[in-house]
Amino acid sequence: MGWRNGGYASVLLVAVGASMWGTDGILRVPLLEVASPSQIVLLEHLVLLLYSVPAVLLGRRFFRGLGTAQWVALLVIGWGGSALATLLFTAAFAVGNPTVVILLQKTQPLFAIALAAILLRERLGWAYWPCFAVAMVGAYLISFGDLGPFRALTSAELLTAALALGAALLWGSSTVLGRLVLKDMPFHALTGARLLLAVPLLAGIVVAQGAIGGLGSGFAAAPGRVVLLALIPGLLALLLYYRGLSGTRASYATLAELAFPATAVVLNWTFLGVGVSANQVLGFVLLWGAVFVLGYLNAKAPAPDPSAPVVGTG
Repeated sequence: MGWRNGGYASVLLVAVGASMWGTDGILRVPLLEVASPSQIVLLEHLVLLLYSVPAVLLGRRFFRGLGTAQWVALLVIGWGGSALATLLFTAAFAVGNPTVVILLQKTQPLFAIALAAILLRERLGWAYWPCFAVAMVGAYLISFGDLGPFRALTSAELLTAALALGAALLWGSSTVLGRLVLKDMPFHALTGARLLLAVPLLAGIVVAQGAIGGLGSGFAAAPGRVVLLALIPGLLALLLYYRGLSGTRASYATLAELAFPATAVVLNWTFLGVGVSANQVLGFVLLWGAVFVLGYLNAKAPAPDPSAPVVGTG
């Protein structure tokens, strides 16, 4: 049962990495009491300079042969997938139910598959659109709790859903564009570049908001929580997830990813007092079921190529 043949060890690593993402809410939400969303995300990336700078320096030879399209893809991955997506994700926690935000992240595979068809000319397959329709019903139930079209939706509900779905779209875009770059460099170098490129944009946003002065006090208020946020649901989860995914079929990985929302719901309920309704559980079953069907239909017998687009917070 090696890493490359879809063995139990690979599936277990995917599940462990995904379960680490579930700690995001209990670490991120309390930080919103001492720092703004942009400050929190910048602080994360500053901590991760300890990884991103050495990773880029060690992998610098891989960057020399990149063309214009690949550099544009890198910028979109860094600015969109690492900076703006995480900023939207954090802002969603600030205005709405953190469990709703976590569950809506499972829409990311739908965006990734659709964008792969548009940008990479990959065929969607006959099952995509029915699955997409079911998933959207599920996402609606997760966001708003019922299907009543005439219920007055609050601005907080609408904003939370928009921010979470925007983050999922940007992460899905990064997943697809990552395929272009991963053909020419290892994932650890791409991860370093993604994190490093995000820093100037995030710093610019914080400066534009006039919040750069409070950055130090925000970190000083909860340094341990900032470091844990950067390392556990951030770097360690991502590296474990991709290490396991290199030897796991898509259908198995999708199943193992249930550890992410399952862990998040339990932790958010325990530490943040945020539960879910029966309709939201039904919505998640619909959403995840649609994603699982797509993953199953797209799974192939051999282990996937590590350079192929994958599903995750990528």
